[in-house]
Amino acid sequence: MRPLLGLVLITFRELWARKIVLGLFIVSSLVLLAVAFALNLDVVEGSLAGVRLFGQEAAPEDLGGEDAAPLTLSRVVIAVESVVAGVAYWIGILLALFASASLFPDLQSEGRAELLLSKPIGRVRVLFGHMLGVWSAIGLLATYLLGGVWGIMSLKTGVWNPRFLLSLLLVVGMFAVMYAAVMLMGVWTESTALGLIVSYGLIFVSMVLAAADQIGPTLGPLTSPVFWGLYHTLPNFTEVTKIVSVLAEGEAVDSWYPLVSSLLFGGATYGVAGYWFVQRDF
Repeated sequence: MRPLLGLVLITFRELWARKIVLGLFIVSSLVLLAVAFALNLDVVEGSLAGVRLFGQEAAPEDLGGEDAAPLTLSRVVIAVESVVAGVAYWIGILLALFASASLFPDLQSEGRAELLLSKPIGRVRVLFGHMLGVWSAIGLLATYLLGGVWGIMSLKTGVWNPRFLLSLLLVVGMFAVMYAAVMLMGVWTESTALGLIVSYGLIFVSMVLAAADQIGPTLGPLTSPVFWGLYHTLPNFTEVTKIVSVLAEGEAVDSWYPLVSSLLFGGATYGVAGYWFVQRDF
């Protein structure tokens, strides 16, 4: 247990030495300040009387629209939390991948890998310790950001939406899935750039796969199996966005398949990366 904890701490130290954690912490703090000061709600006897966002005032009926349901305090809170969850999912994961992509290739650099593997620590434990360290660091930052937004909104309005915190698990989980591609490219080529290109490329492909119901029927007998094979094999990053938003809104999820298939992709990719890492001659 102590060697594993030591590997996690080494990953934390490297992230801190590169100012990566500090940079993401500052960005998260700015977001929390924006949420705290930009949104002001006028509540009169428990009812929403007005909303002021970035200094612009709007009455509830203006925000709700003529045909929309009356805008309540709860709806405003849930809407803001849903937007924050979606932004944190996309921008947060993209930034986290960019910040952590070089860690695993650097771990395998000449001299460092030999020194680390000369210790009485198995390669599987080294790999798992690195993964756990990266996941934990990003998890703490995500908890600070999303937990902070939830706390600010709840304290300012008195509306507590605990299901919003479930989106935190999806953000960290999908980061872990996409980081699997970075590690696979890292153990194969030791290239940080290629790892980022592949992970970002998978996210771009997921945008196309998200329109499977529209694209699938238009494909021919040869291209259709290929398309659906990719859909069921590659991570459904874009489609998971809907699950994040639905959880933040406190509604029921229609299908968990995009998340489950993405997690299976991540698990398989980590397995391949681990096998190559164990077999590799340092």
